[in-house]
Amino acid sequence: MRLAIIPARGGSKRLPRKNIRQFCGQPMIAWSIAAAQESGLFNAVVVSTDDAEIADLARRLGASVPFMRPAQLADDHTGTGAVVGHAVDWFDQQGQAVTEACCLYATAPFVQAKDLREGLGKLQATGCDYVFSATSFAFPIQRALQITENGGVVMLQPEHRHTRSQDLPEAFHDAGQFYWGTADAWRCGRPVFGTSSRPHLLPRHRVQDIDTPEDWQRAEWLFKAQQAQHLNDNGRRHA
Repeated sequence: MRLAIIPARGGSKRLPRKNIRQFCGQPMIAWSIAAAQESGLFNAVVVSTDDAEIADLARRLGASVPFMRPAQLADDHTGTGAVVGHAVDWFDQQGQAVTEACCLYATAPFVQAKDLREGLGKLQATGCDYVFSATSFAFPIQRALQITENGGVVMLQPEHRHTRSQDLPEAFHDAGQFYWGTADAWRCGRPVFGTSSRPHLLPRHRVQDIDTPEDWQRAEWLFKAQQAQHLNDNGRRHA
């Protein structure tokens, strides 16, 4: 079977209860559940949580919560891989063998069903361990600055002080939306970022970390603008 696994613990520190806080008219987690359902890829859309309120909301949104996440997997130090591996093992123990699992973050309102489909296609076509969402840095990371103790700045890579931007290799980062993996890769805890992984590249305007109130506000601005653009495009097509 093929699973979508949405980690959603109740103890978020930087933005308390952000998994279920209202985002553009819906609880934040609703956008991830809806994208997984729309993709048509999954035998089950599973929310892994330790929180009864989140579990109840997830069920009302049409997701499955077949177990409550153990406390030892719900602290500030547990990584995503362990949470997904636990869910895969749970289904295996119920006699429901998992083939692929997609970890889909609860705070990823920009995720789209078509990207989930394309990510699975790349996983199956390449035979890699993982396919994850990624995007490019907007500025050459080789020109990054660090603020010193006395308030001055130094370059992190001073050897590139005079290198032309066009001569620097493009760099990419995790987009924080989804991580497709084979069940075996998740079970064994193999690293997501390595030579056996492939990126699924997204445009920068559809990527936003949401860890602070400023992040949240920016994400809502971007989301509303993209919804308006989508409505305009549809209107022109049907005019």
